[in-house]
Amino acid sequence: MKTSRFPAVVDDVTVRLVAAVVLAVGVVALATSQWWLYAVLAVDFTLRASLGPSASPVARLVQRWIRPAVPAAARPTAGPPKRFAAAIGAVMTVAATALWLTTVITGSSIAAAGVVVIGVVMVLFPALESLLGICVGCVLFSWLMRLGLVPEEVCLDCADITRRRRRPATDAAGPADALTR
Repeated sequence: MKTSRFPAVVDDVTVRLVAAVVLAVGVVALATSQWWLYAVLAVDFTLRASLGPSASPVARLVQRWIRPAVPAAARPTAGPPKRFAAAIGAVMTVAATALWLTTVITGSSIAAAGVVVIGVVMVLFPALESLLGICVGCVLFSWLMRLGLVPEEVCLDCADITRRRRRPATDAAGPADALTR
């Protein structure tokens, strides 16, 4: 029985577009000191990591309005590393939100500096994903797999890259653009 609602395969183009939206929000938050935006991102990342992309308002926005305007063909990619990356985003934005609230309540300049540091990371990571296709969370996921901290069963495609060449553009549950599942 599958307990996760996160798809085994996702469309890399859609993932990169989601990262572009997160990048835009991150740039606005950092440039304007609108730290409350990290709370919005924290909710989105938490929903995406725990319930899957279909629960994420940002992923749904991209799926419905932005992705149809992009003519690129779907590029299937493994879902578990993307879920791990979303979990990292959730942790980072929850931490930024907590630090922002600490700053509001106590006036702590150290907490404010922490928000800025996390804000820079929340611009850098989605920029790498959206612009260059480099998923930092996915890289960390692969390192954890190589170290044996993430079992191969979590992502068979990640453990055996030759499976990707044999897999058709759809998996058993549906199309490669699995964000609607």
